[in-house]
Amino acid sequence: MNTLVTLKPLTERLLEIQHLKSAADVLSWDQEIYMPPLGGEARADQLATLQTLAHAKLVSSEMQDVLGRWINPETGGLMTTSGDLWDEASRALLRETWRDFSRASKLPSDFVTRLSRECALAQQIWIEARKKSTFSEFLPHLQKLLALKREETGYLGFTDSPYDALLDYYEPGASVAMLRPLFATLKARLVSLLERVMASSVKIDDAVVYQSYDTSRQLEFSRLILTAMGYDFQRGRLDLSAHPFTTSFHPTDVRVTTRVYEHEFPVCLFSCIHEGGHGLYDQGLDPERYGTPLGEPLSLGIHESQSRLWENCVGRSRAFWRCFYPMLRQVFSDRLSEINMDQFYAAINRIKPSLIRVEADELTYNLHIMLRFEIEQDLIEERVHAKDLPAIWNEKMKGYLGIVPERDADGVLQDVHWSMGAFGYFPTYTIGNLYSIQFYDQASMEIPGLEGEIEAGRLSVLTRWLNQKIHRWGRMFTTDHLVQRVTGKPLSPEPFLSYLEEKYGELYQL
Repeated sequence: MNTLVTLKPLTERLLEIQHLKSAADVLSWDQEIYMPPLGGEARADQLATLQTLAHAKLVSSEMQDVLGRWINPETGGLMTTSGDLWDEASRALLRETWRDFSRASKLPSDFVTRLSRECALAQQIWIEARKKSTFSEFLPHLQKLLALKREETGYLGFTDSPYDALLDYYEPGASVAMLRPLFATLKARLVSLLERVMASSVKIDDAVVYQSYDTSRQLEFSRLILTAMGYDFQRGRLDLSAHPFTTSFHPTDVRVTTRVYEHEFPVCLFSCIHEGGHGLYDQGLDPERYGTPLGEPLSLGIHESQSRLWENCVGRSRAFWRCFYPMLRQVFSDRLSEINMDQFYAAINRIKPSLIRVEADELTYNLHIMLRFEIEQDLIEERVHAKDLPAIWNEKMKGYLGIVPERDADGVLQDVHWSMGAFGYFPTYTIGNLYSIQFYDQASMEIPGLEGEIEAGRLSVLTRWLNQKIHRWGRMFTTDHLVQRVTGKPLSPEPFLSYLEEKYGELYQL
């Protein structure tokens, strides 16, 4: 059965909604890249109007009537009289549209307007507060956002924790009850491995990556890597932003950003590879399904699996640098002429507790996520107050990583997510790390000589595999179904932990 014909009354409405959302996304992208500083108030109103219009169209009586032709509103399932007539794509489209409709219909229009406007305003304040390292400047907006997000959980409803209602938006089906034991298992093994690494007699010198590197050449080299990965600059672009991010308006218009520092070479390169993984996912979605759930990414955990797979499994591997280190050495001959590939590989993989999450090594990265997960729960469940966050943050950093930031810009103000109202997002990074290893292990089994292909710089062979196995399906499957379908196994922390123990056991001679 042809989904786009039989469900045309639905897909036409969904396309109109997506056009409004895409227009809002363009304005959001511009807000972070080019908008002049005094444009914030007007931009917030523009974004709120577009988001409210999109919400109104989604929850309209017309949409309800259209869905009511095929969906039982009492159960959310297909009508028994017609359920057997649909193909898999049709059933998935109806299932996911009903999920979106059901969630959105619980939120009053005036609430959507208030939340959209405050998020747009808060992001502008956060940028300035971070520049000045002044948490007190951001605090009033953070308090407003927290009140709005708690209000949202009341509308959405929850069984155990109000935080579950927010988690479910980014990772459908995820809950505090699911994440706590998973994170506990990870934490025990990660801390044990970290202690062994820190006690190792092997001491890695990473000073070479913190010398002076011309920023324009850094960006040029990063563009070269993005191109090798298969990121299509005819359908994308690379810009600078306060916090690296990827945004997509259509598979033919996917944009990534980075930040670049003269004396911190890894920042630009690895944020480009990370965001490039996101960009490849969005460029790999089926353009014929644009506007429907089948043309959208499945979940943030799956999305993060793509960025972390490219950043770590590929970008921090020996195979990758056997190809690209000679090129890098040529670009920065004044810095790297006396440094061999093994020295450079060790430097970019050095384990050391650090202040900034996006610059953390593979081992300590998840400890940053667990810290944020705990804080977010406490904020949403009102066990702590926003005004106390700098002290809470610093205490948890000392407990988890043994270091304390000297200024808020390197601590509680370092991430953009809370200014966007994105509470519940952070756990998807760790979930994505787990998915990434399972996917990469499977790719290694199915692609003959994958390591050799990477060593030869033929990265697109992996891009094609990911596109066929993951990207092009959109929200056709649930996350559990997709992971089982691709790897033959459910989500598990074991492959990720084994990967870290093997990699760093060899590097640190444990």
